Amino acid sequence: MQNFDVAVVGGGAAGLTCALELKRGNSNISVVVIDSCDRLGKKLAATGNGQGNVSNINLSVRNYHGGGAQLAFNVIGGDYKLPERLFNCLFTADGEGRMYPSGRQASALVDSLMRELSMLGARFIYPATVTEISRFNGAFVLTLSTGCPICAGAVVLACGGKAQRQFGTNGGSYVLAQKLGHTLTPLVPSLVQLRTDTSHIKTLKGIRADCKVRAFSGDRLCGSARGDVIFTDYGVSGNAVFKISSAVAGLDDCSLAIEFLPDVSKEEVERDVRAKLALGYPNSELLSGTLHNQLGRAVIKRAGGDPDKIASTLKNFVLPVTGTLGFDYAQVTRGGIDCADVGEDMQSKLVKNLYLVGEYLDVDGDCGGYNLLWAFASGVRAAKSMLSGGKS
Repeated sequence: MQNFDVAVVGGGAAGLTCALELKRGNSNISVVVIDSCDRLGKKLAATGNGQGNVSNINLSVRNYHGGGAQLAFNVIGGDYKLPERLFNCLFTADGEGRMYPSGRQASALVDSLMRELSMLGARFIYPATVTEISRFNGAFVLTLSTGCPICAGAVVLACGGKAQRQFGTNGGSYVLAQKLGHTLTPLVPSLVQLRTDTSHIKTLKGIRADCKVRAFSGDRLCGSARGDVIFTDYGVSGNAVFKISSAVAGLDDCSLAIEFLPDVSKEEVERDVRAKLALGYPNSELLSGTLHNQLGRAVIKRAGGDPDKIASTLKNFVLPVTGTLGFDYAQVTRGGIDCADVGEDMQSKLVKNLYLVGEYLDVDGDCGGYNLLWAFASGVRAAKSMLSGGKS
């Protein structure tokens, strides 16, 4: 049986940065990273449409959700520049505060991690699944799908959530923490495309528009976002929809109120429509030049020919939400291992020398780099705790 000081279960953003911080802090610590995928850092390499959106300069506790929202914000500590110290490259921020490597290549970040970890002597076992974790004489014994168990003084569960199983995260690893006494909160997909009633958008497939979107559960406003809305045959997608989806995750009786032309007032739209009527425009063209023609016709078909109703519908185009595309299409998971049993050092309050980090926990962030920042920060915090003997 192979013996290691630390076994990191999960070779994603949280697991790899935890391993890196451990080896940077003490190169003599023996660290092994175990992952079920055929390539480590697979999800990180795809983030930000492959461009690597790893943080956001606009950081507040309101960007995090779930039972561990405050924990995440405390662990991050306002340090949105953390990726600059983890990776050997320069970073820049766009107009929305999203931080990217200057080369806009997420795979280069994975290469950076793997290069340094290999140079520092970290070990890797993949593809392999940890099927069971047990305790023996104060240490952990990890049973692997390869049939070769390993022993470790400390274990880091960085297994990810249930979203995007193409990256090896299908939710099956939650059982490892549950068997050690931890509780799993309800899981729902977040940062995901939304299924809606399509009766008013059948002609809009593939059309993109800059909109303000408000989400409601019944009559209660859950949240709002500004950005692209892309109409599809199942409902809506686009960055505004991803942002707002976290507000409706797990809720019933939800609807979206889409506001076209968010920088134009209802009164201006109504005046424009009345002017076109006076010029003899046919009803179907009363929004010509104001909205994309197909969008304009969909609004007019729903509203009828009254200028006030057309303007009102354009500013408040309501679509009932019927569901999401599910975990396979979601960027992150809402829910996870209950953070009530995890300290700010990321150590389990139930099992000494067991650490839980990243999306594995009941924490999810907004779209825009917040989830990766949490993954990095929690991995680093766990490493610092182990380096200090579990006292940080």
